[in-house]
Amino acid sequence: MKTDIEIAQEAKMLPIGEVAAKLGISEEDLEFYGKYKAKFADSLYGKLAGKKDGKLVLMTAINPTPAGEGKTTTTVGLGQALGKMGKKAVIALREPSLGPCFGIKGGAAGGGRAQVVPMEDLNLHFTGDFHAITSANNLLAAMLDNHMQQGNALGIDPKQVVWKRCEDMNDRALRNTVIGMGSKMDGVVREDHFIITVASEIMAILCLAEDMADLKERLAKIIVAYTYGGAPVTAKDLKAVGAMAALLKDAIRPNLVQTLENTPAIVHGGPFANIAHGCNSVRATKTALKLADYVITEAGFGADLGAEKFFDIKCRMAGLKPDAVVLVATVRALKYNGGVAKDKLSQENLKALAAGIANLEKHIENVKKYGVPCVVTLNCFVSDTDAELAFVKAFCEERGCEFALSRVWEQGGDGGIELAQKVLKTLEEKTSDFAPIYPDEMPLAEKMQTVAKEIYGADGVTFDAAAKKQIAKLEEMGFGNFPVCMAKNQYSLSDDATKLGRPSGFTVNVREVYVSAGAGFVVALTGTVMTMPGLPKVPAAERIDVAEDGRIVGLF
Repeated sequence: MKTDIEIAQEAKMLPIGEVAAKLGISEEDLEFYGKYKAKFADSLYGKLAGKKDGKLVLMTAINPTPAGEGKTTTTVGLGQALGKMGKKAVIALREPSLGPCFGIKGGAAGGGRAQVVPMEDLNLHFTGDFHAITSANNLLAAMLDNHMQQGNALGIDPKQVVWKRCEDMNDRALRNTVIGMGSKMDGVVREDHFIITVASEIMAILCLAEDMADLKERLAKIIVAYTYGGAPVTAKDLKAVGAMAALLKDAIRPNLVQTLENTPAIVHGGPFANIAHGCNSVRATKTALKLADYVITEAGFGADLGAEKFFDIKCRMAGLKPDAVVLVATVRALKYNGGVAKDKLSQENLKALAAGIANLEKHIENVKKYGVPCVVTLNCFVSDTDAELAFVKAFCEERGCEFALSRVWEQGGDGGIELAQKVLKTLEEKTSDFAPIYPDEMPLAEKMQTVAKEIYGADGVTFDAAAKKQIAKLEEMGFGNFPVCMAKNQYSLSDDATKLGRPSGFTVNVREVYVSAGAGFVVALTGTVMTMPGLPKVPAAERIDVAEDGRIVGLF
């Protein structure tokens, strides 16, 4: 079969105005970025205000493995399948980060016959949203350091600067730096740090803001440092809000593109789920709900991260109520969780499958804890045997889940009809009783304990001494009612990436806690998770090039 990029480059795309017309959007309500990309103009939102919301379906998955799960591919394929069935459907996705694109993962536009296009644009610069976020983040950092250099009227303690610079690239060398070296005119000498753009609070704010007014209000609350007396210093104190908003004025508008089968796709925002809250923008999701009868969105990594944060952070803040969840797995990934080496995954192994399926079982249980109906789908590979497929099907149906095979990678929308039928059946027959897993008023440490025990299956949480002090200070400052954003490795339900399947008898260690006051949540760093990833020994970047005719090659 052809590579993903070859398939994408042969796609018969419609002019984006025609894609918008499927949703009842006129060209006057679009801002065009070439022939195949557009942003929604501000004029659109008033016209949608009175429309009834469609059904909201969340796509999530088991814990990711080197074998691959195909969550985005399944999201795209399900949207295409609903379109083939005559349903008015939209998919709502995050934008890919350059870090994993050039690192180990590659692109994030789906795969095979279930992709979002133009694939190269989406995976690279797209409409410039991430550049705007990076610029706004680093403008705030520059204004902070300039303030200290120009007399420090606010009394900022250089040892208590908490705002970090960012870059949308995996670059471990920038995790810890020293700035201000050189002459007296080169700034205050202090330790500084870089995070990847998708971990920036600006990214989280953009994805949670309802409109420009809300965006500016949230930007104003960002805590960048503390004074010598321990008082917080905000972006508002530095008079940076207006300029940051100016950089973000276009980035706040959701982007419209299409799938290989011309299904409308709204792609906007992109926080990672292991170190941030892992969901596309509230504005994109709410707009999609007004435009379509069925909205398929996704959250990053496994359900222990992305889905938990979708439920406990995004839905809580935005007042969203998901109607159903689709949980993606593969036979190969389940066998990997059962202890099979990566090079042996194509061989039938029911014993390993029975051991590894415990990971899927835990995610099913977790979705049910939120009161949302669950459909399980297997993203099929040619190596899957009938016995393996039958085992998983029986396992899921015994737990009250609808089950469907997905062959969208190979067949596009046609390969997702079975899944689409099961999703529609679930939406018709079952009611969502969605509720977050903890209340706002629960103390921060108890919220972290609740997520660790209920979602990860941990015995509890241990807190480093520094984390305990940070929690006490944040509650004293009035942030105790915020939801928690658990920064944890994505490969295991625990905070130890090597513990596969459904580990038990473990505790989760919280080493650092800080507030994203503008975003409206408290971040807890667990285990060894990093907010600035590094490149692998052989980065995907080594395979990417531009051919003589201008085509990008090697991107996948």
